[in-house]
Amino acid sequence: MNLMDTLASQPLVYLSTTLLLGLVVGSFLNVVVHRLPIMLERQWHEEAREVLELPTQPAERYDLFLPASHCPHCQHRIRAWENVPLLSYLFLRGRCSSCRTPISCRYPLVELGCATLTGFAAWHFGFTLQAAAFMVLSWGLLALSLIDIEHQLLPDALVLPMLWLGLVCNAFGLFVPLENAFWGAIAGYLSLWTVYWLFRVVTGKEGMGYGDFKLLAMLGAWGGWQILPLTLVLSSLIGAVLGLIMLRLSGKLSSTPIPFGPYLAIAGWITLLWGGQITTSYLQLAGFR
Repeated sequence: MNLMDTLASQPLVYLSTTLLLGLVVGSFLNVVVHRLPIMLERQWHEEAREVLELPTQPAERYDLFLPASHCPHCQHRIRAWENVPLLSYLFLRGRCSSCRTPISCRYPLVELGCATLTGFAAWHFGFTLQAAAFMVLSWGLLALSLIDIEHQLLPDALVLPMLWLGLVCNAFGLFVPLENAFWGAIAGYLSLWTVYWLFRVVTGKEGMGYGDFKLLAMLGAWGGWQILPLTLVLSSLIGAVLGLIMLRLSGKLSSTPIPFGPYLAIAGWITLLWGGQITTSYLQLAGFR
């Protein structure tokens, strides 16, 4: 019996494997969340210098793989045993092994969260291509949410490949027919684009960024146009509740910009899984069925 047969026939082995996979991917997502915005900023600076015809400045290679992971305080290079997802943080008691500077708890939380999302996808869809695709979607949404929270940025480098991947998956009918996915991508972008311009005309201010349009288009490409109304309603409700809580806890003003991407991501993830059941339950409670 090969590995694939073992995973398919033994649910506990399959679930355990996906949880471990989620921890490893979560460790890599920590790198993506930290380095991708810096990479983009450096790229923008280089492009600006080219446009202004300024001399280029040589710089050391900086991407998702180089330089090697190191402590930002003492530059201690992270050794292999110090980079084991979750376990290394516990073993080191949340501190650098060299300078004893505290390590942000975000790192193990992202790893644990990614493992939870990955394991849930495995449990929900079983040993299927749907599960594999939904895992990748969950990883992308997690990375995008974290970047948007920290930088108020939804990078095209993540959003657009995920949008195309959704269309490719639905070309094989993994979640919805390709026609629904195609119109979902279009309707997702145009719906928030329309709201953006209406708000700008009325108030003279920008209410959201173009990244939000693309993110909703991405969700439409995965779940079809049918998920868009519920996704928008849920994201607004989640944003209103969590946004108020975050403002109260942080003591910031109500005019402080709040990234909308994480709420869209949460709402889209929920709607892709249980959108039909939520809509049916609502209609029953409202007396329409």
